[in-house]
Amino acid sequence: MEKYIVNITEDALSDMEALYQYISVKLQAPQNTMGQYNRIADAILSLDSFPDRYGLFECEPEHSMGIHRMIVDNYLVCYVIDLGVVTVTDVLYGASDIHKRLQSRHSD
Repeated sequence: MEKYIVNITEDALSDMEALYQYISVKLQAPQNTMGQYNRIADAILSLDSFPDRYGLFECEPEHSMGIHRMIVDNYLVCYVIDLGVVTVTDVLYGASDIHKRLQSRHSD
């Protein structure tokens, strides 16, 4: 079985930090913070095996860019696969305008 290297971008790390702060401070639910954070982190690390098990976005331009989406609770982990490396690009709240947020981040 092929093992992939999992890289996490600075944007994705910032998303995780913002998620942590939002749950802990804004929602005042520090007891839930680490559990949610760890579920997402564990799911990301699991991408070292069979990362293709999660589908590509169906909308454009994300589909053409090869961006996969993995749902973890209410969050969406976005990543690309290239030559044995999985690169996690974003961790976004599922109820937000995902397409708009990805466009603003990845339109260069």
